[in-house]
Amino acid sequence: MSTRSPAAGPAPESRFAAAGDVKYHFHELGEGPDTIFLHGGGPGCTGWSDFGPVAPYFATDRHCLIVDILQYGKSDKCLITGPMWDFHAAKTVELMDTLGVEQADFICNSWGGTIALCLAAKYPERVRSLVMTGSMPVFYGPLAPLPERGHRGRAARDVYYGGEGPTRDKMRALITRLEWYDSDRLPEETVDLRYQQSLDPGERELAAMSDSPRGDWQDLTGELGLIKAPALFVWGREDAFLTPDYPLMLARMVKRGNLHVMDHVSHHLQEERPAAYHAVVDGFLRSVGHP
Repeated sequence: MSTRSPAAGPAPESRFAAAGDVKYHFHELGEGPDTIFLHGGGPGCTGWSDFGPVAPYFATDRHCLIVDILQYGKSDKCLITGPMWDFHAAKTVELMDTLGVEQADFICNSWGGTIALCLAAKYPERVRSLVMTGSMPVFYGPLAPLPERGHRGRAARDVYYGGEGPTRDKMRALITRLEWYDSDRLPEETVDLRYQQSLDPGERELAAMSDSPRGDWQDLTGELGLIKAPALFVWGREDAFLTPDYPLMLARMVKRGNLHVMDHVSHHLQEERPAAYHAVVDGFLRSVGHP
């Protein structure tokens, strides 16, 4: 029997901040170098659901801003038009301006990592370093994911919100099939947190729209070569979306790209093995000069 992973625990006090015409929700922990956490795009995901188990490790010596990306959590459920990653990157920079964050390290999962890659290419002075897990910024190449995996996340969202609508059992099935390698590790509190958030009226309204409210899908091939900041791709060996061959390609496309593959984890390794994840990421950040 596997040891159960720690749950996110009760969320600490949170704040709201404006970024132009939208409002972000975020949690703030610790003191030290500014570090922004951007979560993934699964149903019910928030900054705290994705990074709550690992955030206390980083907060011992970092100023952690754990953000709900737009359309998720308690952040605004605005409609996005035009290239989606450009939109998210620009709004994240506006949030940094509001909070007085000149430059940050970014620690990200899935969608959040693609946002950070776009931000690092277009606003290089705002990024010290990047850590990404399970992100998909390009859609081709000899080591690219299987063709159907590009829309697997969207299909999973449609199934989850379709039929009889969201249920707790459907949430547990989604997490164990696509995000966690070992279902025995999955805390019931994590399932509850994601399920309850997925019932948010704004998120359900976005999921029900026939046209895309999330913006136009955007390939970041050209942007990857522009990134100057050191970047670490931390990948689950058993990732359900993208095998480790894919981030190896990405690490070669980014000038200062690095790759670490972790065993016996899938798409949410920062939750499934938070202590091991922190050890790898903290070592990387220290190696590039950001204690």
